[in-house]
Amino acid sequence: MGMRIRLVESWGRLWAALKRPSTAWSLGGLLAVGFFGGIIFWGGFNTAMEVTNTEAFCVSCHEMEENVYREYRKTIHYSNRTGVRAICPDCHVPKQWTHKFVRKIRASNELLHKALGSIDTPEKFEAKRLTLATHVWDSMRATDSRECRNCHEFQSMDYSVQQRRASNLHQKGFEEGKTCIDCHQGIAHALPAGVDEYDPEQITAQ
Repeated sequence: MGMRIRLVESWGRLWAALKRPSTAWSLGGLLAVGFFGGIIFWGGFNTAMEVTNTEAFCVSCHEMEENVYREYRKTIHYSNRTGVRAICPDCHVPKQWTHKFVRKIRASNELLHKALGSIDTPEKFEAKRLTLATHVWDSMRATDSRECRNCHEFQSMDYSVQQRRASNLHQKGFEEGKTCIDCHQGIAHALPAGVDEYDPEQITAQ
């Protein structure tokens, strides 16, 4: 009981000290310290956000490096005739700051599973691949493939220079309100076992 009373008294003194005006600093000095302290904090926080938004960071754990990264390196998003490469954050992290911040918070769940070793072997990863892929596909559908549209957009496509089948499918998808991930699940990573590549019926030119 005595210990509890002393703790309450200690907290009371601390709170009183925090409320008491400073005798050593002017109001302007306190505001300046707060202002520059805020800048330093924000700069450090934003720097940390950007560091975690690099391909090097994404593949720094062996779960990613040994599985999806090796698959991605064999795709057109890694190497293509134009030399334009889409790296991990381009597809999996929003550009807009608020959406990016929410995505980083959700990524804390990935840190938990890293600690638990949920996918720390190729066998465990394959067993979880469908669940992991479904989470990503559902997220992309919910945002209308927002990250895909940083580079690709129906309205910007020149259908006349596409192959006939691609042109017809893209126009059909646009008319039906489809989103990129509805047809391109296996574009950058291997599909889960038992899941076939999207194969819509052949559309012939009118």
